[in-house]
Amino acid sequence: MTEKTSADILLRLSNASAAAVDRAARSVVAVDGRDRFGASGVLWRDGVVVAASDAVERDDDLAVTLPDGQRAAATLAGRDPTTDVAVLRIESGKGAAIAETGDAASLRPGHFAFAVGRRGDRAAETVASLGIVATSGGAWRSLRGGVIDRRINMDLRLDPVAEGGALVDAGGKILGIVVPGPRRRVLAIPAATVERVMDQLLVKGRIPQGYLGLGMQRVRLDAAVAQKLSPPRRSALIVVNVDPESPAGRAKLLLGDLVTGWGGAAVTHVRDVMERLGPESVGTTVELELVRAGAVIRTKVAIDERPIAA
Repeated sequence: MTEKTSADILLRLSNASAAAVDRAARSVVAVDGRDRFGASGVLWRDGVVVAASDAVERDDDLAVTLPDGQRAAATLAGRDPTTDVAVLRIESGKGAAIAETGDAASLRPGHFAFAVGRRGDRAAETVASLGIVATSGGAWRSLRGGVIDRRINMDLRLDPVAEGGALVDAGGKILGIVVPGPRRRVLAIPAATVERVMDQLLVKGRIPQGYLGLGMQRVRLDAAVAQKLSPPRRSALIVVNVDPESPAGRAKLLLGDLVTGWGGAAVTHVRDVMERLGPESVGTTVELELVRAGAVIRTKVAIDERPIAA
């Protein structure tokens, strides 16, 4: 291969990458929803912008900057912190193209992908990062209890202003939104999750979550208590706070109770409880296994919907 041929291949690749970013960027907006710095969002439907819930810190005084630099007022239709999705409404027909979406299930480790955002304070400047898909697997539940349809970790650097911006494939289709994850990883919230959550937020304004009314911390069990459990385990959750008007309060749970089981399954981390308090839990009754004053007891708790302020 000659030097000229190599240069031609690199130039074609570079031009194709720029074209993919340009195609997606027509649907990417800057979101003015927090005081420290901006964030991004995607015009998912006419008049509907999807952004990252964590990046939309305010509930009012919101605005977006469109690709043509036009600034538009926005209102919060709803947010779901468990999936990190927020939905904003803007005036219909504003100057941005509706997202061309694709299926994130098509991504495999090693595929090239872009994070595309928009900087609203610099004449609607496009921001892009190139990386690869590090992992792509099945559905999972976030630490806050939300169901994400596909686990996609990206190996790329995410500019803070691109949080909530588009995950873009090599052809320029938008496969979801990008958000920062734990340990500085970049996660993708796939289009299937965005669609599902968006539909509920547009109708109800929020995603219902289950509520017990307990504050808990993980503790290590001493050997005598551990042996009373079946199967024996090394840790459980100690109750450090009880809302007296909550399901747990009505069920007479007490400070110092050790929560060791949920519906027959062992409970050893706070996330074990959070994962069980999704939308499907509201209105159900669960049997909790407790250790109180050294004795193993069981009690039933009817799960309520989490209050907005809880």
